[in-house]
Amino acid sequence: MAGPQDMILPLLREIRSEIKDLGRSTERQFEGVNGRLERMEGRLANMREAINGESVLGRYAAAEVEERLEVIE
Repeated sequence: MAGPQDMILPLLREIRSEIKDLGRSTERQFEGVNGRLERMEGRLANMREAINGESVLGRYAAAEVEERLEVIE
């Protein structure tokens, strides 16, 4: 009859192998998630810049209209 170590050691080796595979899979998934987050952060930064640029442009346009109204008055 096989001893306990003959049954336990193969199981431990199998578990160790599965844990390594799980670690690799998890790393790949996180790399994908991190890549998507970086792209989203870039898009948000571009949107912020565009919004700030539009608001500055709007202020200049409003100031120009105010100046013209003052001249007319």
